[in-house]
Amino acid sequence: MGKITVSLYRQLRNVLAPSLERLFARHGFKIVSTYRDYPSETSKCRDRLAPFCIGFGLDLGFGGDPINESAIRVDMPKPYARTGSYSVQLGGDATRLVWFADGVLDYIYSSHLLEDFVDTRSVLVEWLRVLKPGGRLIIFCPDQVAYEAYNLREGHPERMNPHHVHADFSLNKLRNIIVNIGGTKELHAIDLVDEYSWELVMEKI
Repeated sequence: MGKITVSLYRQLRNVLAPSLERLFARHGFKIVSTYRDYPSETSKCRDRLAPFCIGFGLDLGFGGDPINESAIRVDMPKPYARTGSYSVQLGGDATRLVWFADGVLDYIYSSHLLEDFVDTRSVLVEWLRVLKPGGRLIIFCPDQVAYEAYNLREGHPERMNPHHVHADFSLNKLRNIIVNIGGTKELHAIDLVDEYSWELVMEKI
């Protein structure tokens, strides 16, 4: 019996899936895949944070598993992680939301992405730019110290994400940056939840 390697299977899936989806959609069906590299971080916080994602908004760096079905899905054209079956709608740079004018969105949600950027402040300024007054910035991120300790405790140091660029990334660090930027008020926060993460919801004034 012949065998198909994992890489060949993924290439075939990427080529054939769009055509099959269109064919089934014409007959009122939607293909839903359960394949994923690993469970998304969003799956851990969805019950708590999805209620803040109301209206028209973005899920930045969603990795295949958006916070809800109506969020505009933004990621790299070819995401490095696959944590669900949803495809990228806007492929590009999450630090420059060139598709959107100032003050047009009701929310931005992002999970385990902000820690990958060196200039955290400039990224937050850009995300806040596209929010309406009253719009919400919903962030779920790792506490880097807790994240490293968790992986070491579990005996999996190889699972450390090499894209994290801040040794001190934390809720307090981000709070200080946002306060310095100004123009927001805090609606919700939890520190060290789901083993090594924190969450923060800010409203643009």
